[in-house]
Amino acid sequence: MRVLTLGLSLMLIAGSSPSLAADAQNGETLATRWCNGCHVVSDEQRKGSDMAPSFAAIASQPSFNEERLAFFLLEPHPKMANMALSRSDTKDLAAYIAGQKHR
Repeated sequence: MRVLTLGLSLMLIAGSSPSLAADAQNGETLATRWCNGCHVVSDEQRKGSDMAPSFAAIASQPSFNEERLAFFLLEPHPKMANMALSRSDTKDLAAYIAGQKHR
């Protein structure tokens, strides 16, 4: 019991909690479900809408910021489907988009 308590205390002090980290793999699942009708969400996808930028183009913008994107995704946007994503989902989706940046 002491070892468990010590371990949990050290995690809290260090501020590292795996459950708080964004899950880009879940973000990929969400992108496939909600976004690929308009956006090119991965290198494997060949076609999206001419009206929506690819995720790679979004992530490559100099002003790209995961936190701002996650916040933006919480609010309904007229040109986007009403996805009703949770805060965790928006962070996961933003982390996935960040990973699409052209290298």
